[in-house]
Amino acid sequence: MARVLVVEDEPAIAELVALHLRHAGFDVCLAADAESARAEIDRMLPDLVLLDWMLPGESGLALARRWRTDERTRSLPLIMLTARAQEADKVAALDIGADDYLTKPFSPKELLARMRAVLRRRAPEALDGAVEVAGLRLDPATRRVTRRVGDVELEARVGPTEFRLLHFLLVHPERVHSRAQLLDRVWGDHVFIEERTVDVHVKRLREALAPLHCAGLVETVRGVGYRLARPPGSGAA
Repeated sequence: MARVLVVEDEPAIAELVALHLRHAGFDVCLAADAESARAEIDRMLPDLVLLDWMLPGESGLALARRWRTDERTRSLPLIMLTARAQEADKVAALDIGADDYLTKPFSPKELLARMRAVLRRRAPEALDGAVEVAGLRLDPATRRVTRRVGDVELEARVGPTEFRLLHFLLVHPERVHSRAQLLDRVWGDHVFIEERTVDVHVKRLREALAPLHCAGLVETVRGVGYRLARPPGSGAA
């Protein structure tokens, strides 16, 4: 599940965009100004930022320029959203490193298409289709984690972070990942997060998978980290 930061100072537009993105399966955070956006980025790097040009205080363009000159945020996928439709404005946004530029008003379908295009270029795993290992199936499109036991399909209640963690483990079964690697790949950045955080979320993930009788698939590799086990004879779909 890709995490998207929407930086938009008009509440009605922000909520409408968030509604469509959540319906499409994205995990959405909102910021109404540059200061809030910087705080959110400092807390955790998202998979993509939708950034309004006209913000109170520091403009979106200035904020984008700041992120592109910082090593930590230099490769952060970024789409500018703005009512400024002049060619010179588009050139300015693309020149400072925006991945795309969408003028208001725009259709939700076009926005989603452009987001998926950027994510495919910059973070292909964020849009992977459904993946299955040992009967445990995760579908990013519907946010469902299920497992069929006999004729019964069981479903787990998995939080957003645990969902991303499970997705990564399912895509890379049997590989051992250190806590630092999981922070990089699942949280997007580990500058402001302690490695102990991974242990907490692994515990929550196992608890969520317990009703599906497959909590043991998430194995601890002592002194190294974690991996998703693939029982003999099982396969991935």
